Amino acid sequence: MLHSAKDYFELFDLPVSFAVDLKLLTERYHAILRTIHADRLAPDQDGLASGNSRSSIQVEAAYRTLVDPLARAEYLLSLHPLSLDGHFQAEAPHGSEGSFLMEQMEQREALVAATQRPDPAEAVAEVMTRLAEQSAALDKELQGLLADPSPRNLYEARGILRQLQFLGRCQRDAEDRRRGLPLRD
Repeated sequence: MLHSAKDYFELFDLPVSFAVDLKLLTERYHAILRTIHADRLAPDQDGLASGNSRSSIQVEAAYRTLVDPLARAEYLLSLHPLSLDGHFQAEAPHGSEGSFLMEQMEQREALVAATQRPDPAEAVAEVMTRLAEQSAALDKELQGLLADPSPRNLYEARGILRQLQFLGRCQRDAEDRRRGLPLRD
């Protein structure tokens, strides 16, 4: 039954898009799970239990992917194989990735320095705010690129996705450092 779905969007009867109606996705996820669980109560048939288990795993993986914006973007990009010729590669914004890496090195240095300041919790919070603002701007840019999946936009979206993944790691590192700070009196 579920194995016939070509992709996760089709599984939930949603348009292939970065913009997903999360409420509708969740409703359809629960409806599919109810169907799978109702099938488990049906009279035994050969292979029914293993088929339901596979279906349940497939639905869970699809839901987890589509509900998470970065996983959804990565999945969307996997649906659009991209073979870039020299034309697109020559136009690709290589300099912007280099400057992004420099900014991130500076963010990481700022995070380390923040833990050395007299009020490290406030300093780490400032770094976390900058990371969140940067992530929000990149997320908006990614959404715009994926709304028009031309080869050029898909190429740029891949770069934005890498940047967002790196920012996510920085944000988790900042959160870990914040939790490890001593509480102020």
